[in-house]
Amino acid sequence: MARAWEADPSALFERRLGESAEELGNSDGRDDCPDIWQLDNGDIAVIGRDLTAAYGPRLPDGVGIGPDERLVVIPGNMLRAAKADIPDA
Repeated sequence: MARAWEADPSALFERRLGESAEELGNSDGRDDCPDIWQLDNGDIAVIGRDLTAAYGPRLPDGVGIGPDERLVVIPGNMLRAAKADIPDA
């Protein structure tokens, strides 16, 4: 069965949404940097902590994580900082 949406692995990083983890105080500049990026095809890439195993057993009704998907968590201040870069619907 075909999916309604599929991620395009050839899409390139176009621009960061919001501020960097270091600017927000969520990283000390090493390798552990959550981030939000718009890809050149309009999709969004989120880099965060993989908490699929922790949240998987307690997902709300109607929410599922596919075998090729991961639930990631980012700092709330990072999404709030990106709000100005995300257009209204």
